[in-house]
Amino acid sequence: MSKKTVEDIEVRGRRVLVRVDFNVPLNRDTGAVGDDSRIRASLPTIRYLVDHKAKVIVCSHLGRPKGEAVEELRMAPIAHRLSQLIGLPVDTAPDCIGEDVKAKADALEEGDMLVLENLRFYPEEEANATDFARELAGLADVYVNDAFGTAHRAHASTVGVAKYLPAVAGFLMAQELEALGRLVHDPERPFACLMGGAKVGDKIGLLQTMLKKADQLLVGGGMVATFLRAQGHEVGRSAIEEDKLSLARDLVEEASRSGVPLHLPPDLLVAEEIRAGAATQAVPATGIPSGSHIVDIGPESIELFRSELRKCRTVIWNGPMGIYEIPEFAEGTRALATTLSTLDATTVIGGGSTAEAVHEMGLTDKMTHVSTGGGASLEFLEGAALPGVEVLLDKD
Repeated sequence: MSKKTVEDIEVRGRRVLVRVDFNVPLNRDTGAVGDDSRIRASLPTIRYLVDHKAKVIVCSHLGRPKGEAVEELRMAPIAHRLSQLIGLPVDTAPDCIGEDVKAKADALEEGDMLVLENLRFYPEEEANATDFARELAGLADVYVNDAFGTAHRAHASTVGVAKYLPAVAGFLMAQELEALGRLVHDPERPFACLMGGAKVGDKIGLLQTMLKKADQLLVGGGMVATFLRAQGHEVGRSAIEEDKLSLARDLVEEASRSGVPLHLPPDLLVAEEIRAGAATQAVPATGIPSGSHIVDIGPESIELFRSELRKCRTVIWNGPMGIYEIPEFAEGTRALATTLSTLDATTVIGGGSTAEAVHEMGLTDKMTHVSTGGGASLEFLEGAALPGVEVLLDKD
């Protein structure tokens, strides 16, 4: 998928509306930005625009204000952190549309930056309302989408504004499309898909797609319970998806028919309580005690998965191996993240909680690509068209 980028258009002296994904956590006590990795991810695009004398208008959503102005979800702390990171003044707008905002946008000088107020203070944003999109687009001359994490949503700021402005990709968006596109169309083989997370239902499309594209699948996380129950095994008090049992059976059978190895954990870590400090034990996957919860993959599984991953030239990983937020249940996720960071291979982390784990471990720079899109990366890898990408201008 070859889309025009910010480098393919003239930006000098022009007002450029940049859609970013600055939906970052804020410290409850201070209101300051907690994790600024999403802001850092879009710095190359913003720096390029500033260096090329554009008038930069940054817009994003923050949290879930449900169409109302929420004081705790204003963009001022994000603008402050952006200013610190880029080393230049960053102004804030009192709103994201309206005459006062238009006046601020019109008054920008070359190289100036303005951060608009939270887009989702308006229900029209998520509804992709025409009037809202037209007014937002009226602030600028050019539109740049650098928010891959919201590209699967047809919102006013991701789709609607492209009806009124020339629309191109930022560097982060282009990087995501290139890295994930290579997995879909031309992965170096052997190619493995490592899948985790709580629910089979969240990963149906990706599992089905990867059965056709990958050389092997390795499955961990809470979804293992549904696979085990589908095969008639005891899963204790682990949550299962009753409506996905037949799907889990079908996936295993399809993998067998197609000759694609689908590795389920031979052993699992279980605990009677899901809390920090809870006692754990490793048990065979076919011997889970009736009063226990599956909380992680076991040591035998870690070694099996490590061994298989070391054979690969390309790995996509989406979903933790256990309840990563609790230290006692994090070893599987941490061990496989460490293994991937040492491989002489293309390693792509599929966003969401998996990306958070890799960031927390300080391994981001050891991976080939860590996606900034959770749902967006899943849908892209499944082969779905992303609305926020489709509206961007093609290079051709």
